[in-house]
Amino acid sequence: MCHVGLREQAVPKTAQKMPINAGPKTPHNFSCAHQSKSVGAAFEARAREFLQRQRLRFVARNVTCRGGEIDLVMSDRDGALVFVEVRARAQRHYGGAAASIGWQKRQRIVRAARHYLATRATTNRGPRDEPACRFDVVAFESGRLVWLRDAFRADEV
Repeated sequence: MCHVGLREQAVPKTAQKMPINAGPKTPHNFSCAHQSKSVGAAFEARAREFLQRQRLRFVARNVTCRGGEIDLVMSDRDGALVFVEVRARAQRHYGGAAASIGWQKRQRIVRAARHYLATRATTNRGPRDEPACRFDVVAFESGRLVWLRDAFRADEV
């Protein structure tokens, strides 16, 4: 992965107190699906708040298509669409949150981004007037927020 503009910030105390069950026998950090979804939604909310403080504008969340999902869609000050994957790990086992975004996951994110671009409202926009896009990752690594701008590119998957 290509990492440009790494930023790190402490996670707000409310996010640090979220229940995360990291059992030693499970390869992930969450014990059950419903707990995982609620914890994931809380981390997505924290990531959104952080990115808005960085002057990105919220566009959409949980954009899904067959075979892919994007956690957050933001717009940068220059008008670029930013597709954001949010990952959280209580511990750095298995490489941590950022390392958990492998080739297949990147493919699913890019597929969902292409679907989003193809199906969104095209007010005053022709097919060649698509905005610039980038793929960012907001990773919560052991209680710290790490923002990876331009973490990967669509032509790499």
